[in-house]
Amino acid sequence: VLRGRTVFKIECVRPIMNNKFARVFIKHSNSIAVSFPISRSCRISSYSTLPNVTKVLRQQKITCADVNYWKYYSYHSAAQVRKASRGQPLFQLKSSERAAFYDLDTPYSARDQETKSAEDVLFDMFRNEETDLLPIGKFLAALRTTGIRRNDPRIGEMMENLAVVHRNSGFEGGSPETQKMDRETFRSVVAPNIVLIARAFRHQFIIPDFQGFTKDLEEVYWKCKSNDDGKVASYIPQLARMNPDFWGVSVCTIDGQRFSIGDTNVPFTLQSCSKPLTYAIALEKLGQATVHQYVGQEPSGRNFNELVLDYNKRPHNPMINAGAILVCSLLKTLVKPEMTLAEKFDYMTTYFKRLAGGESLGFNNAVFLSEREAADRNYALGFYMREHKCYPDKTNLRECMDFYFQCCSMEANCDAMAVVAATLANGGICPITDEKVLRPDVVRDVLSLMHSCGMYDYSGQFAFKVGLPAKSGVCGGMLVVIPNVMGIFTWSPPLDPLGNSCRGVQFCEELVNVFNFHRYDNLKHASNKKDPRRHRYETKGLSIVNLLFSAASGDVTALRRHKLSGMDITLSDYDGRTALHLAAAEGHLDCVAFLLEQGRVPHDPHDRWGNAPLDEAETFGHHHVVEFLRAWDERVRSGEIPRGGVETIEQQPEIEQQEIKPSQEPPRSEQEQRRYQTLEHEETSPLPK
Repeated sequence: VLRGRTVFKIECVRPIMNNKFARVFIKHSNSIAVSFPISRSCRISSYSTLPNVTKVLRQQKITCADVNYWKYYSYHSAAQVRKASRGQPLFQLKSSERAAFYDLDTPYSARDQETKSAEDVLFDMFRNEETDLLPIGKFLAALRTTGIRRNDPRIGEMMENLAVVHRNSGFEGGSPETQKMDRETFRSVVAPNIVLIARAFRHQFIIPDFQGFTKDLEEVYWKCKSNDDGKVASYIPQLARMNPDFWGVSVCTIDGQRFSIGDTNVPFTLQSCSKPLTYAIALEKLGQATVHQYVGQEPSGRNFNELVLDYNKRPHNPMINAGAILVCSLLKTLVKPEMTLAEKFDYMTTYFKRLAGGESLGFNNAVFLSEREAADRNYALGFYMREHKCYPDKTNLRECMDFYFQCCSMEANCDAMAVVAATLANGGICPITDEKVLRPDVVRDVLSLMHSCGMYDYSGQFAFKVGLPAKSGVCGGMLVVIPNVMGIFTWSPPLDPLGNSCRGVQFCEELVNVFNFHRYDNLKHASNKKDPRRHRYETKGLSIVNLLFSAASGDVTALRRHKLSGMDITLSDYDGRTALHLAAAEGHLDCVAFLLEQGRVPHDPHDRWGNAPLDEAETFGHHHVVEFLRAWDERVRSGEIPRGGVETIEQQPEIEQQEIKPSQEPPRSEQEQRRYQTLEHEETSPLPK
């Protein structure tokens, strides 16, 4: 508001496309107060001074209605501005009006019909019809089933609003989740985070059916729980004292959907699971050329702590001890070299927390001291590399070794490490904070080496059986990344002879047996595996649509392809109509013959109206198809040929044939009645399709 006039600020998050004009509608109640166009040149923000609005609404609020990708506010007249604080929006709009910039050629009456916003839809979905109030606990429980936790920072504003409303209600005790809200209060509470909440309830995340996906994960978890193989690492006493029964799995998708089962809150030291992270930070700060001037990219083919270098006198890769020590020397010497060892440790801790989205991350000093005391082999590797001049200039080997032990002694739990894995799966963007921590090319290089070198001497077999980037550690942890889908972290202290978690390896192998997560699984034809990235019925629905469309269009080649691919060509749509129904209705005799002779489908399936393919052919006047189907029916009745296909309706056709008679047919619409009356009078003239 400037000098007694009302100024409307419209902030555009996404530019107007196609060089079109758009129009802003300033609404009061149900009528348009004023409207004005803006052009595509308004890419960031537009200000329009509308003095005539204050005449209409001198003492009232007016609403600038818009929707997707646009920030919106409610504006006040000049008299109310004196009470408002300076520098903050007077009142952020909590209105339920559907909002957006519309094209000029769209009539307003059509737009005005869409009056329900996402807030209203959610309220109506969960409200109590008797009291017309919404139980917040029920709403939050439903939100949790989509994978969004209550401590997710992306809904932090909503949770703060819940706490404020609870405090202002005057009730002492209880929790904000136990309260009930009316429509207006609910709108104001969820409005700041409505975009994320709407995506969750519309199943627009990478895993649409997250509840069904977690049930499958639970089955795999309990199957691996009974695995008692392996022994706990014993080279330092802190690891030897770990309970071998600890077993936890945590999942975080690239949309921030979270799931945990088992001992996921027990802290453990990262050990070798820190190696991909230090390598990623080195790539981010120094670049690929600098880092790989000192360390290679090839699998060593030797033990992870063996005294060996490649033909260039460099460590083979950053995932073995020699390579990780050298990467730590690069971070210590070349990245902010003015920092002391303590400052560099704080720097790395902060970076690790950014990767984990602010989740809990600590440091175990006892493990650090034990690692340093039992580090003869690592010191031997360090001096061996110094002999071959592997380090950059001015490297302090003792400080570099301490820095390496500090990184290995950082402490986290499964939940935090799952977010780290999800950050790698999401191209370096943390899914729960939306912060870009790593560049995409850095993540690509890290995942490539995790795929080929991350599982010690089991890396080749793991890549063959599981086909996913992973990194294990002697702590019992396994960092698994499914690119562009999710990150998984498993933790179980018992290790196999190669140093990998027994339960973790089994979990990954079982996971790719259930889901098509293997890097080289065929996403289209892997019929025996589930694809949780699709909606529950999407895969089957697409297959049925393709099959029925092929039959309706008379494409025998496509039908043959479906048959050879192993698809069940007896499938029907939601009306019970099969490919044979469509082929008969369209008069494609070659398709009908193929389905019966080669596909061995049932010749007389009935749809929901009781119509068989023969009825369809008669209805649309395809006499050649009628003759073929009647001849086929006679051959089946005589026993000359067996009844083909699989009876998908389990003896119900006979009952339906008895019940569905001309006098008992389902009621038809007026259009269908006219069509059937025409058929009775003109039996010889085929009805248009």
